[in-house]
Amino acid sequence: MKPKNPHFFSRIGIAIASFFKIIGNSEFAGGVQALRLAERQGKAAKAAAAAAAKPVAPALKEAAPDGALQLLGLLQREARFIDFIQEDVAAYPDADVGAAARLVHEGCRKVLSDNFSIDPVREEEEGSAITLPEGFDATAVRITGNVVGEPPFNGHLTHRGWRVVETRLPKLSGSHDLQIVAPAEVEL
Repeated sequence: MKPKNPHFFSRIGIAIASFFKIIGNSEFAGGVQALRLAERQGKAAKAAAAAAAKPVAPALKEAAPDGALQLLGLLQREARFIDFIQEDVAAYPDADVGAAARLVHEGCRKVLSDNFSIDPVREEEEGSAITLPEGFDATAVRITGNVVGEPPFNGHLTHRGWRVVETRLPKLSGSHDLQIVAPAEVEL
């Protein structure tokens, strides 16, 4: 049977009577101490169970913009990337857009090959059947579709993914302003 929760003034009376009984009776004091210890252990166990059940999200860190700005400047210089993306291509015929896209593609490909070594994340051919074991690297493989249950997961590779294995961005002088990804041009 669950004990009735006493009101405030009853609790004051219980506290005073318990105080004097604890002072005068060591056996009673030991029982109270055991109750309090069990209560603390129960709370700690509940907190530990809640922490174990709730996955901890990794801490977010702010990315330094310097490398991104440098890469954007390289893409602009070699491929006129920003010019192409900022242009409203809806007014141009598909043949003109396609010709411009070839030039942008060629320049972007050059920037990637000159400044990065890139390998696929997975070696299997796209469309291959694969099994993801328990403990697979969820940062390197994204599961899509109807994800139910726990690994191992069986599926088909829809994209091999890409991993940068080496970065070779050019060194910059201290006076280089990375915010200027393409200087204005003035013809005289």
